[in-house]
Amino acid sequence: MNFQEGAYIYINKPYRMSSFGALAHIRYVLSKRLHVKRVKMGHAGTLDPLATGVLVLCTGKATKQIEALQLHSKEYTATLQLGATTPSYDLEHEVDATYPTAHITRELIEQTLPRFVGDIMQRPPLFSACKVGGDRAYELARKGSDHQLAEKPVHIDEIEIIDFDPEKMQLQIRVGCGKGTYIRSLARDIGEALGSGAHLTALCRTRVGDVRLEDCLTFDEFPAWLEEKLNIND
Repeated sequence: MNFQEGAYIYINKPYRMSSFGALAHIRYVLSKRLHVKRVKMGHAGTLDPLATGVLVLCTGKATKQIEALQLHSKEYTATLQLGATTPSYDLEHEVDATYPTAHITRELIEQTLPRFVGDIMQRPPLFSACKVGGDRAYELARKGSDHQLAEKPVHIDEIEIIDFDPEKMQLQIRVGCGKGTYIRSLARDIGEALGSGAHLTALCRTRVGDVRLEDCLTFDEFPAWLEEKLNIND
């Protein structure tokens, strides 16, 4: 495996780390091991800091494939807390409103989820990396701006209920979707469609194209994997 020429590295991104932070760590370890100043590297699809899971890293000439890789379908598992919302639609911010949940049943959820399957319009989160003019949306939001982002078309292949706890009002789902889908926004919209509110309490990207979570390396596993690949080349 020639990392300078071009290779793919599949990482299970840690919780509370940005995708760029994960890339920077792997690039540092790789560059140090190869005794070079800086290996060219990019990633194919950002994950929120509070999300974990599949992060595809590309080195060298493989970075030219990033745009194509971003078009691949993706799969997530998500846990939604029903009955409450946050400004970021996840745990990055505190709850800002609560809603009734006594009417929510598994049957209602099963009836509601299909309306989000297929080609739908979705409004990205205010706290996101979307560009507004020349600024990132989250930068404006942190300055107190209450601007609204425009809706955009996204495609959702399927939504499956993994588990529903009616006492805690927690819903776990599996989502197969296309490029640009915000699972945080999906959580918000599902909450509204249920006549309540919702936000994410956990999110894991389990697949990007043919790359699955079980194919990915943790930070702790990466050094040994790297040595093995370099020894094979030797």
